[in-house]
Amino acid sequence: MQVWKFGGTSVGKPERMKSIRQLITEDGQPKVVVLSALSGTTNALLSITESVISNNIAEAEAKATFLKDHYDSFIRELYLTEKGLNAGQEIINREFDYIQKLIGTTPYSNKEEKEMVALGELLSTQIFEAYLQEEGVDSLLLPALDFMVIDEDNEPIMWKIEKNIAEILAPHKGKQIFITQGFICRNPSGEVDNLKRGGSDYTASLIGGAIQAEEVQIWTDIDGMHNNDPRIVKNTFPIRELSFAEAAELAYFGAKILHPSTITPAKMKGVPVRLKNTMEPTAFGTLISEKSTDIEIKAIAAKDNITAIYIHSTRMLNAYGFLKRVFEVFEKYKTPVDMITTSEVSVSVTIDQTTHLDAIMSDLREFAELENPDKDQVIICIVGNFWADKEGIAIKVLDAIKSIPIRMISYGASEHNISLLVDAKHKNDALNALNDGLFKK
Repeated sequence: MQVWKFGGTSVGKPERMKSIRQLITEDGQPKVVVLSALSGTTNALLSITESVISNNIAEAEAKATFLKDHYDSFIRELYLTEKGLNAGQEIINREFDYIQKLIGTTPYSNKEEKEMVALGELLSTQIFEAYLQEEGVDSLLLPALDFMVIDEDNEPIMWKIEKNIAEILAPHKGKQIFITQGFICRNPSGEVDNLKRGGSDYTASLIGGAIQAEEVQIWTDIDGMHNNDPRIVKNTFPIRELSFAEAAELAYFGAKILHPSTITPAKMKGVPVRLKNTMEPTAFGTLISEKSTDIEIKAIAAKDNITAIYIHSTRMLNAYGFLKRVFEVFEKYKTPVDMITTSEVSVSVTIDQTTHLDAIMSDLREFAELENPDKDQVIICIVGNFWADKEGIAIKVLDAIKSIPIRMISYGASEHNISLLVDAKHKNDALNALNDGLFKK
């Protein structure tokens, strides 16, 4: 069995939903199909929530009516029979009645907000399943809220997910198509929660690992992971194969096609992940697996909104224990560090979560001297095979970017990653310079 995930743009129009039906049924192979909300829906639901929190109930109701009108039009184009249209209309009426109920809930808490946002996936999957039934497809809706669970730290509980899915699938041997929601789950209190934005990729990988799938396919509107950001750099190309480690580096450091958390569950279970294009379904895409090709430099990605912190020990030499104290501060505020460079008495780190920046700086000043943090920085990540005995790689990278000021360099911690910190104003020039220097012959 395979797991196929389709994002919001892939299901955002009736004709695209019809194309997905064709894609998932033409090979005759059993699969679990994970759907995101229709494009624009999650933002619309968040906007309704903002109006409710602002106590502008009339505005929230108007936004809900506008969104419902969109869905009413959507199903009129999707279904071909009166029976199908009636089924779709019943779904929309029921879920939008619940939206109205949430709008009127007092007090409107975080619980109601998460229930509101989850309705995007609940709508898309029910509408699609009703369409499959109209088309006579042998399918079944699997509510993600029946098996996808997270713990107190918002981490998926893998053994429970495996157990839940196995029990749910057991009575349905021989069924060809299962439809389920991405993104949504239940927390330890049993309430509706989510895997954060972009979490539908994560859902697909978790399911793939849980059922030991043959392959997880992530379908988007681009033909695989590219060697650079095609929005900034011209003439990029899809990468045919990546290892789990390489893909994880690229996803974490800014490759938008893949959610950063996606790789981990698949890697743990050895399940390949393939990135495919719904607009060009016959294209190979990008295959991510345990194997790696011998291509030296494979891709470049950039992570925005980085803040660099420069920390100097107040003791001069042999300041053992200094790094321990530094990282205890970041651990205290649950703030991950992206890059780190060190000297005998100084350490520079970068973070992308600045919620607790002032508190972190205050705690660090108790035992260190600090420079003013550099905000609006960008980490540029070059990914490939950088084995320890490989000569000349750093020279190639630095020569390509010789005209760009570099604030920090991280090289050697991983065999797959060289990271450079530059000011955001140099980002586009840096990506193009690296593309010219590393990929053009």
